[in-house]
Amino acid sequence: MRSLSSRNLWKIIGISAVLSTLLLIAGFGIAVKDMLYPKGEAFTGSTNMPSLPAGGRLSEGKEIAITSIGDSLTKGTGDASGEGYVKQMVALLKQKYPDTSVRLNNNLAVNGLKAYRLEQLLKTDSGYSFALKQADVIVFTIGGNDLFQIASGTSSSKAAGELNLDKLKAELPQGLNRLSNVVKRLHAINPNAQVVYVGLYNPFYDIPEYRSGSLQIQQWNERAYALLHQYPNMTMVPTFDLFENAIGRYLSSDHFHPNHNGYAQIAARIVQTLE
Repeated sequence: MRSLSSRNLWKIIGISAVLSTLLLIAGFGIAVKDMLYPKGEAFTGSTNMPSLPAGGRLSEGKEIAITSIGDSLTKGTGDASGEGYVKQMVALLKQKYPDTSVRLNNNLAVNGLKAYRLEQLLKTDSGYSFALKQADVIVFTIGGNDLFQIASGTSSSKAAGELNLDKLKAELPQGLNRLSNVVKRLHAINPNAQVVYVGLYNPFYDIPEYRSGSLQIQQWNERAYALLHQYPNMTMVPTFDLFENAIGRYLSSDHFHPNHNGYAQIAARIVQTLE
C-alpha cells in the first residue's frame, strides 16, 4: 500500500510539473504574439473636451491631467487586476496631492507597439495629438518590442525565446534613432507637459545565456537618458534594478511583463520624480 501511494504521489508531482511548464510556455507565446502582431485601438475621446491650463511643474490646487502612450507595459499587460502602472500611478498622485483633481484622460497604449509606429501615430493621428495636448503629465514606454524583434527576428515560425544577442547589439542604434524621433515629436506636440519615459529592463536576466543582454539594455537606457535630458520637462525612470534581482517576484507568468507588484514598483518611482 505504501509503495502504491508513493508511486501515485510521484505521478501527481510529475503531472503538476509538466502542466506548470506548459502554462509558462503558453503565456510566453501569447506575449510574443502580441509583440509581433500588435492590434491597435483608435482614440475615442471627445474633441469637445475643454482645454486645460498649460502644463509645467505640478503643484497642488490645480488639475493634473494625464495621458499615457506606448506599448504593452503602459497598457498593463501581465497585471491580473488590469491596473498596470498607470492606474496605480494615478492613485498615488491622488494621495500625494489630496487637494488636486488628478485624472487619467486617456491610456492610448497598444500591445506590440514599436517606436517607428508610435512616431507615425504622433505625426498623423489627430486623436493622439489632441489627447497629448490636453495633458499636464505624459507617461510612456517604448523600445522593448524593438529590441525583441531585433533579437528574435520577425518570422513567426521562430521558437519563442530564441534570441540573438549579437544581432541586438549590432542593430541597437536603429532603435535608438526611432526613439529620438518619438521624443522630438512629443516635444513638438506638447512642450509644457512633464514627460516621463519608463526605462527598459532585461526580463531574461535569470536565464544564463541571455543575462548579458542587460549590457545592451543599459546602452539603450543611457542613450534614452541623454535624449530626454535635452528637454527640461522630460525625465527617465530606471527600472532595470527593480527586476534584475527580483524577477520571480515582479514578473508575470509570461516571464516578460511585470505583474501587479512589479507595476506598483514602477508607479512608485514615477510619482517620486513628479513635483
